[in-house]
Amino acid sequence: MTESIHAPPSAATPSAFAPIELVRPPRVLFGGGLVASVGAWARENGIARTLVVADAFNAARVGLLDLPGAVTVFDRVRPEPDTANLDDLLAVAEAAEPQLVVGFGGGSAMDLAKLAAVLPGSGQTLADVAGAERVRSKRAALAQVPTTAGTGSEAGTRALVTDPATASKIAVQSLHMLADLAVVDPDLTMSVPRAVTAATGVDALAHCVEAYTNRKAHPAIDLYALAGIRLIGRWLPRAVADGSDREARAGLALASLYGGFCLGPVNTAAGHAVAYPLGTRHHVPHGAANALIFPHVLAFNAPAVPEKTAGVLAALGLKPVSDPAAVLQAAHGWCLALGCTMSLSDLGVPEDDLPRMAEEAHAIRRLLDNNPRPVGRDDILAMYRAAY
Repeated sequence: MTESIHAPPSAATPSAFAPIELVRPPRVLFGGGLVASVGAWARENGIARTLVVADAFNAARVGLLDLPGAVTVFDRVRPEPDTANLDDLLAVAEAAEPQLVVGFGGGSAMDLAKLAAVLPGSGQTLADVAGAERVRSKRAALAQVPTTAGTGSEAGTRALVTDPATASKIAVQSLHMLADLAVVDPDLTMSVPRAVTAATGVDALAHCVEAYTNRKAHPAIDLYALAGIRLIGRWLPRAVADGSDREARAGLALASLYGGFCLGPVNTAAGHAVAYPLGTRHHVPHGAANALIFPHVLAFNAPAVPEKTAGVLAALGLKPVSDPAAVLQAAHGWCLALGCTMSLSDLGVPEDDLPRMAEEAHAIRRLLDNNPRPVGRDDILAMYRAAY
């Protein structure tokens, strides 16, 4: 019997022997110049109608996918997409009746593409499928093509949409939202600006670190997590220094994919929970939010997982320390050297909203329950104040 990926691990079961289910897209292509493989795959599978989900920038280069037949492009994906953005997409999908949905962009585009592949014509609403494994079936084939190196969404089965009424994330997870094809072409990330490269790179790092230090950490996932951390430590500074460095871009794309592999069986923890209110309440991009929060949560967790914390820093090429103050200084300095914005005030977050943000973050139990150290509301508020 396979352990539920949503249930906390049994305290009586050593993690090294805990049952685990590893889920991957059945076909993953990695390498520069492979973007047109999406069209070749569509032809092999008799696809005549495709819906591409993208932002305006990527919509302008849909031709790179070399898709056959009728192609409908939804070009209005917004950062941190909300329910209204999803509703607009679903209306287009209902009219287009695609046989294939392609997520072409960052995590926002890929998350919306997952929902566009399962909801239209299903009789189910977002409210019906919120949570784990409530989607009835896949309605169209799904291909994912990331154009940033950060979310790893191409490898996973989760989608997140913001509810404006509550300023919180609605999470949907279903095996029916697993991509049939994932094409990771690092050349597509060459145009990503320096600041976005840095922030999304630290987001990928957070996926790996939060899985590695997780209560549900597992050797089968630690393998990917540590490899991802080492790749980011080696290649992110180079990609930030020179965006045209193809080798560095490839290293980050692989690290992002590995981070995506970490998300299914283990998932993230306090880092993402504490970062979410920055996006839902103040529209801070997801990568920037995670980059700012990352050093504070790593230091907070250090007393609970000192050896792993030191291992994270060593994998980044930093001195392997576990004292919380030293951890914070090292990780904060590393992110700052990349050019990440490391102050909530610089991101325009009002100081008087910090208590409300802490309340909202503390309510995200699906992630906080994974954290290696219990996190109280006051702990979260202290992190926000330290980051201000």
